[in-house]
Amino acid sequence: MDNASADSFRRDARVIGVIGFAHAASHFLQLALPPLFPLLRGEFGVSWTVLGLVASTFYVASGIVQFCAGFVVDRVGARPVLLGGMSLLAFGTLAAALAPNPWWLFPCAALMGAGNGVFHPSDFAVLNANVSPRRLGHAYSLHGIGGNLGYALAPVVSFGIGSAVSWRVALLVMGAAGLVALAVLAIARQRLTSHRVPDARSHTLRGSISIFLQPAILLCLFYFVFQTTASVGVSTFLPPTLHVGFAVPLVLGTSAVTAYLLGGSAGIATGGFLAVHTTRHDRVAVIGLSISALLVVFAASGAVAAAALVPLFAAIGFALGTTSPSRDLIVRNTTPRGATGRVYGFVYSGLDIGSMLGPVWFGAMLDHGLARDVLFVIGALLAVTLATVVNLRRASVPQLVG
Repeated sequence: MDNASADSFRRDARVIGVIGFAHAASHFLQLALPPLFPLLRGEFGVSWTVLGLVASTFYVASGIVQFCAGFVVDRVGARPVLLGGMSLLAFGTLAAALAPNPWWLFPCAALMGAGNGVFHPSDFAVLNANVSPRRLGHAYSLHGIGGNLGYALAPVVSFGIGSAVSWRVALLVMGAAGLVALAVLAIARQRLTSHRVPDARSHTLRGSISIFLQPAILLCLFYFVFQTTASVGVSTFLPPTLHVGFAVPLVLGTSAVTAYLLGGSAGIATGGFLAVHTTRHDRVAVIGLSISALLVVFAASGAVAAAALVPLFAAIGFALGTTSPSRDLIVRNTTPRGATGRVYGFVYSGLDIGSMLGPVWFGAMLDHGLARDVLFVIGALLAVTLATVVNLRRASVPQLVG
């Protein structure tokens, strides 16, 4: 039994490591462009709204592909979908480095977004198929930590190289890193297996829509939409929001974003242990969302000294991060057997919808002199997310319809 347990642990650890790396790489490339927006705005003379539309283009493409990728993963498995997505992300980033004008960025962002859209249905299909159920909480936790570390590293590399050399060199370096990540996944491709659904009836449009429209699935989708809209406001527009609305230096605002992301990673690690030791995942989500919403509103009040912003946003990231593994287990527990790819593709497209809405919404607020109100809106969005969790517990578990 000891040898079998050790073998199981090693097998699970290898799969979790590969998927965590893939998620980190996808998030690293996901934030290749946004940290460069101040430099792009200066070179091309475009508004924040236009740059927000570039980011939204990325997430529109990602959301569409994510929804479709769920069906493909159920049919052919996760491996080819995951490798194809990493290829599109890497080459799209390299193409963006050649942009002669801001309009070139739109098709590049669409290509990158298409690549980004495959990761959640693929990642969770691999984890659910290969990792022991007793370790899934930790698997989801490390998956989230990988994403947060990718987010945290991206602004440092992207803006750091962009400001020191040029934004084109920054994108070339990040695109090259994407090619390295693709090579790593290709080498580890034997660990990227997932269950296929042999029954063709389970892939019918009618059956899938019947699943998607069930209240529990819709509430999971709305959870992701509202939380992600709030989170993208912090990760993408916190520095200019603090600078314009509260006269906080951009460097300090960027440090607050990094603290938020690193705090989120610590929170996700903690949330993994909480998820393993409780069956009330909704309570974990409610508490974390409540704390993060209150702290964001406190920051919006203007009563926080500039020196306290970095630890404050680290605490916000930590509180929000603790909800992540429980959130993923809530989705798993509401997913009918045989519909993992489709449900994850549908529900996690809420990440892309929120990421599409957030940049345009908050960019327009900045353009219209409403920087001080951005944080209040973020706090309100987190409160609405909390409401979806409360109602989710009352919703029935969905049934698979052929």
